[in-house]
Amino acid sequence: MEKKSTRLYFIDAIRAWAILMMLQGHFVDGLLDTAFRDTSNSGYLLWKYFRGITAPVFFTVSGFIFTYLLIKVPQKGFENPRVKKGLKRGLELLFIGYLLRLNLGGLLQGKLYDTFFLVDVLHCIGLSLLVIIGMYLITYTRKAFLFPLALVSLTLLLFTFEPAYAATTFSAIPDAFANYLTRANGSVFTIIPWLGYTTFGAFVSLLFNKYKEREQLYSWAIPIAAVFGLSLIFLSSDFFVVLSELTGIPLFLSISLNNYLFIRLGDVCIAFAIFMLIRKWLTNRTFLKIGQSTLSIYVIHFIILYGSFTGLGLYRFFHHSLSPAVTISGAIAFMVVCSFTALLYERHKLVIKENIRNSLHLTWTTAEPFLRNVISKTKVLLLKLFGFVKN
Repeated sequence: MEKKSTRLYFIDAIRAWAILMMLQGHFVDGLLDTAFRDTSNSGYLLWKYFRGITAPVFFTVSGFIFTYLLIKVPQKGFENPRVKKGLKRGLELLFIGYLLRLNLGGLLQGKLYDTFFLVDVLHCIGLSLLVIIGMYLITYTRKAFLFPLALVSLTLLLFTFEPAYAATTFSAIPDAFANYLTRANGSVFTIIPWLGYTTFGAFVSLLFNKYKEREQLYSWAIPIAAVFGLSLIFLSSDFFVVLSELTGIPLFLSISLNNYLFIRLGDVCIAFAIFMLIRKWLTNRTFLKIGQSTLSIYVIHFIILYGSFTGLGLYRFFHHSLSPAVTISGAIAFMVVCSFTALLYERHKLVIKENIRNSLHLTWTTAEPFLRNVISKTKVLLLKLFGFVKN
């Protein structure tokens, strides 16, 4: 009963909303005809603004959930079972991120296309989890305030210095690593600055964990989130202008001219405030289950829309070619199909994984004698070739 009372269902609801917004956002952005992308149309502008909220919310919630579970258990440091699970999860997300960008046709020809090395949401979240684990392990033996201070400080550093590193291409390092730091080569997301939203979510989770038993938690959390969010949206740009005038530091003026990071952080806080406010009505099990199945939904949507592995996705056949009516109805159908398929997979996940494991084991058992024979003959041939075996 205690677990039920302390579980933050509104977080699952936010995540469900964010993944559904991502589905329709990717569908509309990829398939709507360019002729209908009218920035003078208030409906299109409203959709575009809300689409921009999706990723910051998703990153923030990911950091929140992971850190909330990380610190919830009594064990500390390396004895914390969530550390091992988190390391596994972070590496898993990195692996899946690269796997989804793999082209089997090119792989069979011995080629890895440049798009394979591009960085996306899964790469950034996976690496962000690893960073949070590292910060936790470094600070857990020290003062209790050091971990939250490190998290919020990293967010502020990444967001504040974004104008200083945004234009840097990091051309001195290989593209496979530079793609984590710059969008110059085509990466959609990069670890800087997007790690900042994840660490902010982690910081907020520490506050919730500390005060979760307080009866007045939401009475305080909702207005604080709303006021902080509105302040970031409407006042942060002017604040940086004033700060620039007072200090003479041009960096602050640069922030005010392109203040998307702090404004979007304000949007995230408003989203949190709204979902906390309506949390009592967010009890639909299917909707909450969607929020708990975001990885499966993301993978399925990537395959259907962008054609992972084969290149035969909707994006290839209908790229920027659909009318608004077809796009809207298609986006709704796309959300339903991806969500239903993911929930179906989650329901039978254990059986599916067991069948895959058995299939791989059978394949290896069948192929192992042949491979051993090939390796043995190759070894003898090489030894003869280099004169180590006498005739």
